[in-house]
Amino acid sequence: MSPSLKVAGAALVVVAGLVLWSGGPDKATSTAQRWMAQLKSDSSASIKPATQAAPTKAPGAGGPAVVSVSKPLVRPVTEWDEYTGRFDATDAVEIRTRVSGFLVDIHFKDGQQVKKGDKLYTLDSRPFDRALDQARAELSQAITKVESTTLDVERGKPLMDRKIMSEKVFDDRANALREAQSAVKTSEAKVKTAELDVSSTVIAAPFAGRISRSNVPIGAWISAGAVANSTLLTTVVTEDPIHLYFDVNENNWLKYRRLAEQGKEAGVARLGSKVELALPDEKGFPTKGTIDFVDNRLDLATGTMRARAIVENKAALYSAGMFARVRVQGSEAYEAVMVPDDIIGTDQTTRFVLTVAEDGTVGRKTVTLGPITNGLRVIKQGLTAEDVVVVKGLQRARPGSKVAAKEEQIRVAQTQVAVPAGALLPAAAAAGAATTPSAMPATAPAAAATSSKKK
Repeated sequence: MSPSLKVAGAALVVVAGLVLWSGGPDKATSTAQRWMAQLKSDSSASIKPATQAAPTKAPGAGGPAVVSVSKPLVRPVTEWDEYTGRFDATDAVEIRTRVSGFLVDIHFKDGQQVKKGDKLYTLDSRPFDRALDQARAELSQAITKVESTTLDVERGKPLMDRKIMSEKVFDDRANALREAQSAVKTSEAKVKTAELDVSSTVIAAPFAGRISRSNVPIGAWISAGAVANSTLLTTVVTEDPIHLYFDVNENNWLKYRRLAEQGKEAGVARLGSKVELALPDEKGFPTKGTIDFVDNRLDLATGTMRARAIVENKAALYSAGMFARVRVQGSEAYEAVMVPDDIIGTDQTTRFVLTVAEDGTVGRKTVTLGPITNGLRVIKQGLTAEDVVVVKGLQRARPGSKVAAKEEQIRVAQTQVAVPAGALLPAAAAAGAATTPSAMPATAPAAAATSSKKK
């Protein structure tokens, strides 16, 4: 007896025992006879009880897998590069004094707006007034001496001509006159210095802006001298306009230079280029700025180029030291092929998408990725507007297999496409961008319906 018959016999004995337990010997004997007859007639040596029904297949289980497909979206797109910037005042100064003295008055409130020339502090000027009076007295004395020595020289000239006065005496009188004249100039300089010291006891705002708090109270001693030793009274900064500094990496800087060489308006390599910015709590980029400075060399430590934009700040919303998101136009408007980012597969260093031919055959195309715009990934190379890509059911699609394609619309997070004002676009593309309302799903071109046929 073959091993399969031995196994079948053992199984028959077990079944017969169960039947015997449930229905008695007579029923067990009849059941065993039926199984033996079936076993002898089964050429495959498989045991299938006569009363057991054969399993049935689920409807469509043997047909091709069903996947959702769509043509890529084609929309006008402008690439943007984002950076992190920091605001800084166009003018900022530390208020210090050039003379030492006691502070006698403060003429502002902490944090207020000041105008150019407004008085900020007043120091005790009495010591400097006395020094000014002394300098003026010395000047008057020097002038009197000049007048006296001038008369001596004039009287000595005829005496020297008649040989009554020696040349030595006359030369001494002339030298005394010159010394007196020099003393006058020295005294005049002392007077001007004393006047400057007196004027320095009143400290005024150098330009219009917002002043900080006062660091010293009335009655405190204010020290003058070098920055390290002098007393910092307060600071004044301008608020409108305000500067925004940000760093551009080397690769993007090279791209901007190429765009500038081609005469395009994108990038920041050209002064006057436009940028957009937003605070951390703002959506989109509602504020505009203009590039007014680009550094003359890359930072060797970071490999970045420092750029600066000037921004209007009439509402005083921006303050020096605040962070902002900066967006720079990285390209001019162009027609882009876009697909959902989650349908892009990765194979080590390559990226690919699955496509479906007209006969339902799945293919694979290697693609080069661009930025994400309106929630969709821009495909730089490898995909055309006529290709049909798999958007759902990727796990059921394998290259070379057959699938049943079902059309589905591609939806985007937002439909507002960033296109610079005045950009020249094809009429159909411009109309599509202008007529797609916000929060409305964008669909593939109508021609996509012709490439997918129901199986």
